[in-house]
Amino acid sequence: MHYKFLSTIFVISVFLFSCGGDEAVQLPPPVVQVYTTTTTDVPIFKEFIGETQGFKDIDIRARVEGYLEGINFEEGSIVKKDQLLYTIESQPFEENVAEKQSMLAAAKVELANAESDLGRIKPLAAENAISQIDLDAAQAKYEASIESVKAAEANLNAANIQLSYTKVLSPIDGIIGATQAKVGDFVGQSPNPVILNTVSSVDTMLVQFFVTENEYLQAAKRIIEETEEYQVGEKTDEPDDLQLILSDGTVYGYEGKFDFIDRNVDPTTGSILIQASFPNPNQLLRPGLFAKVRVEVDFRKDSILVPQRSVVELQGTYSVMVIDEKNQVQGRQVKVGSKVKEFWLITEGLKTNERIIYEGLQKVKEGMVVNPEEVEIKIPDLKSI
Repeated sequence: MHYKFLSTIFVISVFLFSCGGDEAVQLPPPVVQVYTTTTTDVPIFKEFIGETQGFKDIDIRARVEGYLEGINFEEGSIVKKDQLLYTIESQPFEENVAEKQSMLAAAKVELANAESDLGRIKPLAAENAISQIDLDAAQAKYEASIESVKAAEANLNAANIQLSYTKVLSPIDGIIGATQAKVGDFVGQSPNPVILNTVSSVDTMLVQFFVTENEYLQAAKRIIEETEEYQVGEKTDEPDDLQLILSDGTVYGYEGKFDFIDRNVDPTTGSILIQASFPNPNQLLRPGLFAKVRVEVDFRKDSILVPQRSVVELQGTYSVMVIDEKNQVQGRQVKVGSKVKEFWLITEGLKTNERIIYEGLQKVKEGMVVNPEEVEIKIPDLKSI
């Protein structure tokens, strides 16, 4: 009985399958979204890590030894050139000035006496009332007295300079930092006098960063080519300015420019120093900030960009699924260049106006017929972050 029941079920199943015919196995082609390739000019950017510096970062040191008596500024404030910053005990230097003033006065007295003696002896020597030796001695004493006065004046000037060093002035307009010495500290002691503070000029900020030897060569060759094109009139636009990306990921609001490239490649690191400058009118930037400089390192004309989600990578080989005129899927190996935002730059393997699968890769395989739906993907401004 059980055997007859199974046989009946089998017969019914075969009958239903045969009656369904092709309608039971034929499914409509899967719907996939496709992107049609176009060409566009693609600037290639690279980011380099750097650190901000003031246009001038000047260390403030005591130029004479002594105890610090006063701090005459507010830490972190803006100071002006020649503004008084620190005062160092001045009594020893004032005493030295007084001593040098006394020595100058004595030298002037000696000069006056020598001049008087010479004035008295000259008429007598003219009348042969005294010997030529006496005249020569008086003349020599007078000339020596003149030199003594000059020496005393120089010593007094040096003493006044030393006294002036007890008042430490700001060498530039800028922002001053936290003081490294307190009132009562002994400062200016050799051989390593304490750096009292640092004043930074921040209206313009400098950013220094390093590039590898290969990156330098590529950039240098490109600059030479552009210079030659400019000279023959084939290129008239100037290179783009630099962008600064701050540590919070935001783009600094002012563009910068190259200042210089160092004269040599560091043989220990294989890199070369580059300096750029950025305006800082609102003083947002301060020395020591971490930042990335975004530099245009290449420019590709009439290039093809493909959304990254359309590219499949397997063991270093990249491929896309292309839809032909019969809506049939074909796998295509491609070569990729740089990532440009959410796109891959395709260097080989694709031409313009080819349809590639954007959405639905998991539904298809090579040779399958699909129902493509065009999706419009707008390429964003490639020069912005």
